Amino acid sequence: MTEGAGRIFRSQSATSLQIARLEEVLGAPVFQRHGRGVRLTRVGERLLPVAREVTETLSDTLRELTADGIHGTLRLGIPDDESTTTLSRIIGEFTRSHPLVELNLTCALSAGFPAALASGALDLAVYEVQHPPAAGGVLREEPTSWMVSRRHDVLARDPLPVALFDRDCWWQQAALDSLRETGRHYRVVCSSQSVLGVAAAIEAGMAVGLLGQASLTPTMQCLGPEDGFGRMPVSRLILGQRPGAGGAAVEAMATAIRQAFAN
Repeated sequence: MTEGAGRIFRSQSATSLQIARLEEVLGAPVFQRHGRGVRLTRVGERLLPVAREVTETLSDTLRELTADGIHGTLRLGIPDDESTTTLSRIIGEFTRSHPLVELNLTCALSAGFPAALASGALDLAVYEVQHPPAAGGVLREEPTSWMVSRRHDVLARDPLPVALFDRDCWWQQAALDSLRETGRHYRVVCSSQSVLGVAAAIEAGMAVGLLGQASLTPTMQCLGPEDGFGRMPVSRLILGQRPGAGGAAVEAMATAIRQAFAN
């Protein structure tokens, strides 16, 4: 109850009074107290989804009435492994703040985004590079590393099974260069367009693979010089813009993305 009061910027006593008045109107309790906590009663469980729908409708209406007038279509490319984390939150906040903008999203392996920007297929794109352009601000830096399952003895296999991205990109080239430097025989046993595919192959004990540190899970371990693998490059996430792209929608989204990563 104390945490709930803090979320709506009220005192605990004022919040308790509101709940008591609500229960008086309903003629039934909405919370059942147990131990040092509370849980919803059947009446509370029935009321909760309706209350959420009402508050969301009010919030959406308020945003529409106070919209800043920015409109148009914005084509944004985001990496598939970022779509449910930072960038998806940015998109959610952007669409709520600028409801008149039609947002066309492309969620895919980001290797193709520079070409899509150059051809005019995208207006903005977030993608990874090894060497950022001099004028491009870096949103995030992430070390990369060869990874292997902790539960399987993959390194003992000969030739070494490897999972790679199946598109020409600097990740693929860096992985192949590293394998040649190790001098080990290897065989590509899995190709994937996505980070999830490579990560799944590693966790299943199918192969070793090159991933960013953010993809490391408790069932994986990083491989380094002590394992016969050299140090791998740093991946840099940047924001690219279509040549000649402009307008309020593009500027608003670019600002939102930069601010989110800066924070």
